[in-house]
Amino acid sequence: MSTAAAANPMPGVTAGAPVYELEGVGKTYARNNLVALEAVNLTLTKGSFSAVIGSSGCGKSTLLKIMAGLIPPSTGRVTLQGRPVTGPRRDIGMMFQQATLFPWRTTIDNIVLPIEIRDGKSAARAARDRARELLELVGLKGFENVYPNELSGGMAQRAAICRMLITEPAVLLLDEPFSALDELSRDFMNMELQRICRSREATAFLVTHSIPEAVILSDVVYVMKPRPGRIAEVIEIDLPRPRTLDMMTTPKFGQLVDKIRSRLDKEAFL
Repeated sequence: MSTAAAANPMPGVTAGAPVYELEGVGKTYARNNLVALEAVNLTLTKGSFSAVIGSSGCGKSTLLKIMAGLIPPSTGRVTLQGRPVTGPRRDIGMMFQQATLFPWRTTIDNIVLPIEIRDGKSAARAARDRARELLELVGLKGFENVYPNELSGGMAQRAAICRMLITEPAVLLLDEPFSALDELSRDFMNMELQRICRSREATAFLVTHSIPEAVILSDVVYVMKPRPGRIAEVIEIDLPRPRTLDMMTTPKFGQLVDKIRSRLDKEAFL
């Protein structure tokens, strides 16, 4: 199989069989015969953090929806832990640009909602202890019974991370989860996301328009060509972990940002 280079696992994680594999994935929308994706190949390994970046309309969101099982590919094969992805699954966690917490439910009730929907209220009650552990993990201990309108934007996104983690997914799919936050809050949440992923050996895949965000978080960045969306280049981010915001001022970080930006500029004019 011809795939893009697999992401390097984070320190302390033993590299094993790939967690997530896409082989020859394409998507054509029959309504207007629009080819959104073409021959996308990538592999995610356990504990890796990968990002995809490209111009608007290059198929990033379509790719993420296929990976989440929300829409089927027109061609190719998608497997998670050796099983085909044919629809939404418990072992796929998804986080969107907005926290989308239900305003009439407390923080902890929002977190256990996926379990309540899938397994019933009894299972949700049994999961509340795990929800409290997750709230402590993200620094929200004591906010269990607070309603969403009493949380800041960053706190709401941390609660959304807990809701994503409560089902213990094999892979986390992140659709620009902090784009609505101010720059300081976004930087803080990126560091929080890194800490959470490392503490849980999570495998993460991020869609972003921010080159610095992709570099500071990722082991590998996939640069996409414009429509039809294809992977133009796979760039390994060889910065040590744990990453810190101070790294963003280093020459190495600047070189990686420039490399990705140059590739994106090149694709824009091809």
